[in-house]
Amino acid sequence: MGSSHDLLLLLMFLHYAVGPTNSCVKILPDSSSNIVLEVGKDFTATCHLLEGSAYTSDDIEWSLGNVSIAKQSYRKINETSVSVTVNINSNMSGWLRCRAAKKSLSYAQTCIYGILLRTGYPPLKPKNLSCIAVQEDKDISSYLNCSWDPGSRNPLIVATYTVYANVLGTVQTYKADCNQHLARSCVVNLETFPIHMVLKVWVEVKNALGSERSEELQTDSSYFAKPNPPLNVQVLTEVNIPTCLMVTWKHPIDRTILKLSYAIEYRKAASDVWIEVPESFTRGYIESFRLQSLEPYTQYVVQMRCIGESYSSYWSNWSHSITESTAEAKPASAPDLWRIIQPTSNNRKVSLIWKAPVKANGKILLYNLSINQDNEMFESHNITADNLRQMYSMELPTGKMASIEITAVNSVGVSPKATLFIPRSDKELPGVEDMSWSVCDEKPEPELQVKWTAVLPLHHTLHLSEYLLEWVKIPQAVHQTELQADWQRVPNNVTITTLNADLEKFKRYNISVYPIYKYYSGHMWHFLAGRPVTRPAYIQQGTPEEGPTVTVTKSKKNSAELTWKEIPLDRQRGFITNYTIFYEIGNTKQWKSVTVGPNVHTHVLTDLASETDYVVNVVASTEAGSVKGTGCTFKTMKYGDGEVEVIVVVVCLSFLFLTVFIIMLCLRKREVLKKLLWPQVPDPSDSSIAHWSPDFPIKADLPKEDVSVVEVDVFDGKSLCEEDKGVLPLKKDKYLSEEHSSGIGGSSCMSSPRHSVSDSDEGDSGQTTASTVQYSSVRASGYKGQTPSHQPPTFARSESTQPLLDCEEHPDHLNESHSRSSYFRRGRELEPGVLAPECDGGSLTFCPVQEEEASPVAEDPPASALCYMPQKSGYRPQ
Repeated sequence: MGSSHDLLLLLMFLHYAVGPTNSCVKILPDSSSNIVLEVGKDFTATCHLLEGSAYTSDDIEWSLGNVSIAKQSYRKINETSVSVTVNINSNMSGWLRCRAAKKSLSYAQTCIYGILLRTGYPPLKPKNLSCIAVQEDKDISSYLNCSWDPGSRNPLIVATYTVYANVLGTVQTYKADCNQHLARSCVVNLETFPIHMVLKVWVEVKNALGSERSEELQTDSSYFAKPNPPLNVQVLTEVNIPTCLMVTWKHPIDRTILKLSYAIEYRKAASDVWIEVPESFTRGYIESFRLQSLEPYTQYVVQMRCIGESYSSYWSNWSHSITESTAEAKPASAPDLWRIIQPTSNNRKVSLIWKAPVKANGKILLYNLSINQDNEMFESHNITADNLRQMYSMELPTGKMASIEITAVNSVGVSPKATLFIPRSDKELPGVEDMSWSVCDEKPEPELQVKWTAVLPLHHTLHLSEYLLEWVKIPQAVHQTELQADWQRVPNNVTITTLNADLEKFKRYNISVYPIYKYYSGHMWHFLAGRPVTRPAYIQQGTPEEGPTVTVTKSKKNSAELTWKEIPLDRQRGFITNYTIFYEIGNTKQWKSVTVGPNVHTHVLTDLASETDYVVNVVASTEAGSVKGTGCTFKTMKYGDGEVEVIVVVVCLSFLFLTVFIIMLCLRKREVLKKLLWPQVPDPSDSSIAHWSPDFPIKADLPKEDVSVVEVDVFDGKSLCEEDKGVLPLKKDKYLSEEHSSGIGGSSCMSSPRHSVSDSDEGDSGQTTASTVQYSSVRASGYKGQTPSHQPPTFARSESTQPLLDCEEHPDHLNESHSRSSYFRRGRELEPGVLAPECDGGSLTFCPVQEEEASPVAEDPPASALCYMPQKSGYRPQ
């Protein structure tokens, strides 16, 4: 929209500017092209109304670009002219327009006229003009390349730079135009370089606001010439002079054209610092130079360049660098000797290590090592040098001292001697009081900084020579034969330094600080090391490579003892700060943790549930991170310590008490138990039933009286009374058959017939246990000396399944005089004085009582008596 409006205004401007007949206003100054204005200055323009215009000066308005200019900048000259004044700045480039129009509604034609403004600065004076002509082949080029500084200000408008060159004494001037914006260089062709002539050069710059000219550069033409580097440069070793190198070269250009002087610089191959030979040493037309005061057997890098000898300002480029080594010389310094002592059970293992001399001045071929122990044993060894550091191991008793000397040998000679003294174990000198270390991360690679406290003077003859810092990689590799240790020495006034070591990340080192003392004896200085102070250190820590493997060594009811091994040093990758024990109850995902110190490798978990599965892991942590180890599972016990033993003891004691109680009860109730377990069965042979058998003759009637049965020991024959020793003789007949037994007095217990003993003897012996023995109680009439009534005796029967005794079952075993009866052994007849045959065993005694009706016995008699009859009168059993 704005661009079309500008186009319309341009067309109107062209319409009004084409001819005076078609415009009613005009601006002065006027130009068909741009009007260039300098930034910072005031500009005044006047708008005139042409004759015949219907407008007045009050109808005129000014605008710059699309912005109207304030009325305060207007100045009314007359009724037909109005001027405007503005201060030019860098942003005012554009159209300045004058417009005449009525403010009220009118059909009068609007008049517009405008001019195009461009703002800028006048050019600055070129500075630092310089021109150069390079060497081409064997001559100097005719093209002169000039450069200058156009200034830092942008002129905003196009400027033209022109370089002029004039050879004094001639009228011809060479020039070259450069139309680039802010041009800085330009090449002018001189057709032929004016050798040995004076050349004048300058540069001019012009734009619409002005012009400037640089200062003239007028000097000999050799000032503008730049030669090529020296040709065929060589560096030669001086075989007989180990501190010199010979440098040779060729001139790059003929001296008739340009006379040159040379510059030589060199440096050690291991250094970046260049050393330049003074120009006064190489001034002149020379082609060789000897470098002196160099170090023997050292590689040097040499390069050189050249310049015009007079009025010249341009050096040639440097030649290609050439590396060469000086010749060998005798070593100028002693080897750096040190020792590492490792105590053993009875001796000390001493590892002697050394470095090649700092000033070896050649290739070290071998080392001469001498060892003297207490002036008693002398050893000498020639050790071939195969690397920068050597090692020799020896055993040194704790109670002995040793003096070690070593020299280095190269192809030229032997180095000075290095000495080291190892005192007895109990004669160590004091060390530093304290030592600490820190890591410096300020540089691209971290460095280990060590700080310690200075030692105090000991004795006026013992001086502190220096401090020695030792670092040993821990642990040493199993296959490593060379001790991975290094050291450096610092002056005695230094208590803080940085290790000049390429320490490996995540590897542990033991850093030690030794004070080195010296004393003078035997026309030479002796050196002794004080007691070291050692600290472990890491240049950078990381996460451990592996975690600890935990095992459960003891599981109890409510606790478990865990044990894990320390992570190997080469896998720790840092200092272990703590161990964290995580344990989970089964698969509940309920984890608990316990944190212990870095030196703890066993821990007892408490407050555990009994008879429960647990999962446990141990996490090892360093300052860089943590790693989880291999876990394990365990189950707590159901019973705690001593609970099973208590239960066993209680049960055993209870059983013991019960057993003792039962035994004592059995002893106390032995008679009862005897009767319960082994009841005493009455012997049927003691029964007197045979006396009342129907086949037995009945004696005269005795006085009527009651009879009771008394228990007599069956096996005690002496218990029988004298009057009971006689018994009635019985015949061994089978009168106790079924019909005989049934003939005995009526009794309810004899309802079923039984076989007699004799019958059972004739039958199957196996039926003995099933035989039934007949028991009877007798009721008799009469008493001693009395005549009984003729009433027959009454029998009371009893049945028993008790087997018969041996004497009853086998009557053949009876004595010759008296055969054993199956029914009784001995007893008293009803009549006095009548005795029955004897039989081993007990006796049955019938004692008379008052006559009373006998009642039959309905049940088996007890073991103590065949039959019990209650007594009526006061008679008692005899």
